[in-house]
Amino acid sequence: MSDSNGNNNIVEELDLNEILKVRREKLKELQESGADPFQVVKYDVTHHTSDILENFEDYEGKDVSLAGRIMSKRSMGKSSFSDLLDRDGRIQLYVRINDIGEKEYEAFKKLDIGDLIGVKGTVFKTRTGEISVRVSQYILLSKSLRPLPEKWHGLKDTDIRYRQRYLDLIVNPEVKKTFILRSRIISAIRKFMDNRGFLEVETPILNTIPGGAAARPFVTYHNTLDMNMYLRIAPELYLKRLIVGGLERVYEIGRMFRNEGMSVKHNPEFTMMELYQAYTDYHGMMELAEQLISQVAQEVLGTMKVTYQGTEIDLTPPWTRLTMTEAVLKYAGVDFSKITSDEEARKVAQEKGLKLEGNPVKGEILNLFFEEFAEDNLIQPTFIMDYPVEISPLTKRKADQPELTERFELFITGREFGNAYSELNDPIDQKERFLDQVRKREAGDEEANMMDEDFVIALEHGLPPTGGMGIGIDRLVMLLTDSPSIRDVLLFPTMKPKDN
Repeated sequence: MSDSNGNNNIVEELDLNEILKVRREKLKELQESGADPFQVVKYDVTHHTSDILENFEDYEGKDVSLAGRIMSKRSMGKSSFSDLLDRDGRIQLYVRINDIGEKEYEAFKKLDIGDLIGVKGTVFKTRTGEISVRVSQYILLSKSLRPLPEKWHGLKDTDIRYRQRYLDLIVNPEVKKTFILRSRIISAIRKFMDNRGFLEVETPILNTIPGGAAARPFVTYHNTLDMNMYLRIAPELYLKRLIVGGLERVYEIGRMFRNEGMSVKHNPEFTMMELYQAYTDYHGMMELAEQLISQVAQEVLGTMKVTYQGTEIDLTPPWTRLTMTEAVLKYAGVDFSKITSDEEARKVAQEKGLKLEGNPVKGEILNLFFEEFAEDNLIQPTFIMDYPVEISPLTKRKADQPELTERFELFITGREFGNAYSELNDPIDQKERFLDQVRKREAGDEEANMMDEDFVIALEHGLPPTGGMGIGIDRLVMLLTDSPSIRDVLLFPTMKPKDN
């Protein structure tokens, strides 16, 4: 850091300390005069800014009661203008000494930007045509003891924005809009699922066995039971138990936890929806996925064509369908349908410059080819189908190609948005695959599944033919709000603590 920057930081710190001191002195004066804002317990709000701004003709000349945060102040002698921010937006306040009296007007001029106030007044338009409220009375509801950051200076730093999301929401209206859209997207998803006859359920977050996905879990400890427990990595095995129990169509929207890396696409805790439907397969899940996402976009945004980071994405069904083998042939020029052995697959991988760890088999190498050469090219919505059995331990095999499974992943903008199966319902096959996962885990693969004996017992009671799918809610919100990072759509993303 240069001397000049260092000196600037010192000046800013001195200025901040002075502001904090002055604001606390103002609070003390208020408290000593019997006007402690922190003793106010409620305020009756009759309207919000959007009511007035969107329906001015209905409100002109009428009295309203608003509450919100002071975002600007401009004093002109015996009158002042101020911007009030509430949940919906901003509206201008016009405050005159003749309307509220000299004592109250002087007290109003002492208010700080960031203070929360309640105001009553009459709706009108200024000579410049700005919709405003002529204030007849006000009350200080909460004193802001710290200054708000300047929009053009203090809240462009993404680290500060993510750590102090409350300031981000106050200062940056587009951020508030993103999270309002997130809530509407999730509501639209629930509406779609409920209309299709699905039942929303809740399953445990604390698991004795972390199953349902290949991921490294967070480990915690239960004192009374004297045992390790795991934050769930997926609700799959519980939800399929409910299908065994006869609920037939279930879904859950909730937090998952995976002890893995962090990036613009990954956060250790994230929101996912998993759903299961009896008597259908992965083709049924494809139809559901494209209808769900396209209809949610239409309901929330009014269109099925969205722009993500400068690229138009057309969500109108039907979407492209490719097998993984077809995708690798298209983007890598290698035809795995003609490769007959693990040795031949390893040789082709080495020729293409892929780094192989351990002694991977053909199916694992096919997946490596897909991730290296194909995935980034899948910009428009594309279902990649028929995954190798080696990387799909909970999926039904294809009857005519038993080395492959009835599984697909959905890709948009080169990213995975969903994962779906024709669910494996053969308990004997399932136990063998669990045992294979256990062997991988014992060999050092911390993401491999553990044995879940109770789930195998559930399957032995009979799981009907079932389609299941998981959809990443955060990534869907990123797409529909044109947000480049997962942290932009999580109110409180995981952050490393700052050094004090």
